[in-house]
Order: sequence, then structure tokens, then C-alpha cells
Amino acid sequence: MDDLKRILLEGAGADEGVDLDGDILDTDFEELGYESLALLETGGRIEREFGVALDDDVFNDNRTPRALVAAINATLKGLVDAA
Repeated sequence: MDDLKRILLEGAGADEGVDLDGDILDTDFEELGYESLALLETGGRIEREFGVALDDDVFNDNRTPRALVAAINATLKGLVDAA
């Protein structure tokens, strides 16, 4: 979760009034001020940093930080298991 917060801030910053250090796990990305373009940038940063290819729909299917972290962790686990 800390990595996701850092990547969100580096890629798109944070809207005023949004506290990424608060309880945001189940808050929709739109409510946090992250539109599709910001999420695309976040996805690109995640792919580069972790060496993983994310499915095009990963952000459409996982609308909260908790769901996104779980999806990314599952992808990373699949890569480790396959190696």
C-alpha cells in the first residue's frame, strides 16, 4: 500500500483535501481525485518499477486501492510461481 501511495503521488500528485495517509483502502479512485489519465500514468509506473505487465482493464476492474493492490500482488505472485 505504501508503494501505491508513493506512485500515485509521484505520478499525479494529490487533490487538495485528499489525505492519502488516511483510511483510503476502500475509497474509489475517482473520489480520491484520480481520473483515467492519472491511473494510466500510475499503471505505467507500476509496470516499470515492478517489471510486470498489467492487463488493460486492471484499473477498470479494481476501483479502490485495496482491490488494485490485491490484483497487482496476484499478478506478481503468478510471475514468481511461474519462475
